[in-house]
Amino acid sequence: MDRLHRLEAVQTMLLEIGQLSTTASDITEFIRAVHRELGRIMYAANFYVALQDREDGTVRFVYFVDELDATPDPEERVTLASADESPTAWVILNRRRLVMTASEHETRAWGLGSTAEHWVGCPLLDQHHQTFGAIVIQSYDKEHTYGDEDIALFTQIANYVSVALQGLQSMDRLERAVQERTAALAHEVAERARAEAVQHALYQIANLSAGRAGDAETLSASLHRIIAELIAAPNFLIALYHPETQEISIPYFVDEKDASAPVKRFRYGAGMSSYVLARKQAMLHDRASYLKLLEAGEIVEPHGSTDICSWMGAPMLVHEQPYGVIIVQSYDPAIVYTQADLDLLAFMASHVAVAIARMMADRAIRKAKERLEQQNAALETALRQLEEAQSEMVRQEKLASLGRLVAGVAHEINTPLGICVTATSHLVQELKLTREELANGEMTEDSLGQFFDIVDQSLRIMTTNTQRAAALVRSFKQVAVDQSSDEIRSFNLRTYLDEVLLSLQPKLKGRPVKVEVDCPKEVRMESHAGAVSQIVTNMVVNSLVHGFEHEQAGKIRISAHLDDEDHVVFDYSDDGVGMDEDTLAKLFDPFFTTKRGTGGSGLGAHILYNLVTGALGGTVRVVSSPGLGLHYHLRFPRNRREQQEAALAE
Repeated sequence: MDRLHRLEAVQTMLLEIGQLSTTASDITEFIRAVHRELGRIMYAANFYVALQDREDGTVRFVYFVDELDATPDPEERVTLASADESPTAWVILNRRRLVMTASEHETRAWGLGSTAEHWVGCPLLDQHHQTFGAIVIQSYDKEHTYGDEDIALFTQIANYVSVALQGLQSMDRLERAVQERTAALAHEVAERARAEAVQHALYQIANLSAGRAGDAETLSASLHRIIAELIAAPNFLIALYHPETQEISIPYFVDEKDASAPVKRFRYGAGMSSYVLARKQAMLHDRASYLKLLEAGEIVEPHGSTDICSWMGAPMLVHEQPYGVIIVQSYDPAIVYTQADLDLLAFMASHVAVAIARMMADRAIRKAKERLEQQNAALETALRQLEEAQSEMVRQEKLASLGRLVAGVAHEINTPLGICVTATSHLVQELKLTREELANGEMTEDSLGQFFDIVDQSLRIMTTNTQRAAALVRSFKQVAVDQSSDEIRSFNLRTYLDEVLLSLQPKLKGRPVKVEVDCPKEVRMESHAGAVSQIVTNMVVNSLVHGFEHEQAGKIRISAHLDDEDHVVFDYSDDGVGMDEDTLAKLFDPFFTTKRGTGGSGLGAHILYNLVTGALGGTVRVVSSPGLGLHYHLRFPRNRREQQEAALAE
């Protein structure tokens, strides 16, 4: 009857093992339940299970209950002993059951564990009949030993436990994998969040450097706020290095003990800021190491409180060029900075340095740009004034500005005008005296006659000198050109050339210079007639003044015809003295002349060039050599009106 009850208990136990294998979520919990059930059918005061990791050759005693030996850590991995050193290792390595008594244990001289009166160990085998552990039951009491039936039952139970543990190990491995993956994901999420926070901080720093954050105090406060989002920074300092003066300034200072920075500016070499800058590397210190630096004299003239718990400083460097230091410190023992914090601060400091360098470069560029803009504005103003002056001089030679620029002309015009002013002033004075005589009744026939003589003489003086001044002005009117007021009209080119040359006969008269014209009579232009007139006039006058001596005979040739693109090809040449390369290069410069004192104004060729390229919308080339005369080659559109309308349409 006892045997039947025991068989029922064994059957129940095996069913329990099967159910536990499906419901238990933890290997230790499962083995504890097996131990509890095993104790109902046999003596199990000492019981343990060891699981092997074949990859690294270690075992873990995941469950261990023993009356004599200490319980090992279930998570501790120990190297599997050899089969001669441990009965547990013998079972695992030989993949066979081992049963021994105390005498057999002492005979084998096992070196590990206490000697049991009776020891039974069975291997835990997987489906490939490979060992993954051992299950052991033992007794230190001579009254409790195991018979053959107990050993057979224990072996059977070991087989059931093997099957159940394989499933649980798979679940355990899966859970471990899930936990490890979850932990990895959590770490990855944390790292990603941290990276995003750093990226956001860098973005904010970049925005500060790209925008105009205002003064240094506002910028530094923004940097403190950005860095404080990543690192606990209740005490924060920014120091800027000024290489030009070898000084360090403190534009921003926040401290729990000091309301303001002990010094706002100090020499380079003093304080922890200089210490960090000199070494050009980030530094982390606690109170002991900080005090050690002070005692060693490595920190000269420390500023602020030295009662710190944790301190770190990072230099702001760009290509080894120092811009300053960022310092964060803690007086609270609960806030202790780590190497990771220092690395992050150094990383941020490097980006802050780049931002500062960029802002300084931007500031320098803005100042340079402002200076350039001012200089450009001044140059544009000067150029505009010069152009206006030149235009005015070209347009109205009678103005005093032209007289100031053309040597000698101003004096010649000012002289007659000065005489007129003097005569006018004298006449005004005489008129005043005559009125006083008339008012006082002192007017006589002789005094009246004298007054009339003075008036007559003054008027003659003024008339003579004003005529002289007018003549001087008229002598320069040939260079007065107003392109903007010259309207486009239709005219026959050959007829118009003849009219212009006819108007120049007074200048050609008496000179042995002949003018030949070769131009088809059917060429009709829609252009600026005044520009054509002025160009031809300037060419002829320049030839007479510069190309030929007064009595020198010569020939001027003018030819014009239309090309395939409806452009007028206009050639003008003389066989005068010509000019060298240096003179030819300056031909079109304003006020350049080789005969300043003999009537040359230096504006004729300049006006010619402007009229061809401006009013007529064409091009001009000139060729000359000493003794070979001068040759102008002009090309301009026949219909200037049509060309301008087409340009406006585009």
